[in-house]
Amino acid sequence: PALLAAAASAPTPPPAAPAVTDATFPELLAAVPGSSTVLAYFWAPWCGPCRMMAPVLEEVAAELAGRAELIKVNTDECPATAGRFEVKSIPSLVVIRGGEKVETVIGAVPKSTLVSALEKHLE
Repeated sequence: PALLAAAASAPTPPPAAPAVTDATFPELLAAVPGSSTVLAYFWAPWCGPCRMMAPVLEEVAAELAGRAELIKVNTDECPATAGRFEVKSIPSLVVIRGGEKVETVIGAVPKSTLVSALEKHLE
């Protein structure tokens, strides 16, 4: 029973988002309208801080629905995409507009920090 309780309270994986590979990332970016903002969340399943950010990202993604597209990128499976956006630490959230990186938020940060960094890039 104690083991089941621990499993039930474990952090959830990152929010539901399109499956990404190095090959499909450019296609996913191209599918987003040019004026839209993409939030590329770089994470790995073994990363504790990445799992801690999952509930925060779920909230932010829900609040920004229609204004921004969340794409989660597993750095273990997409090293070329992580390299393209110069991701050196995870978790990292890269804000992309027009296919270009406009801001990066590194680490497990409070929701307020994340939202204030994103708001200036939303229409």
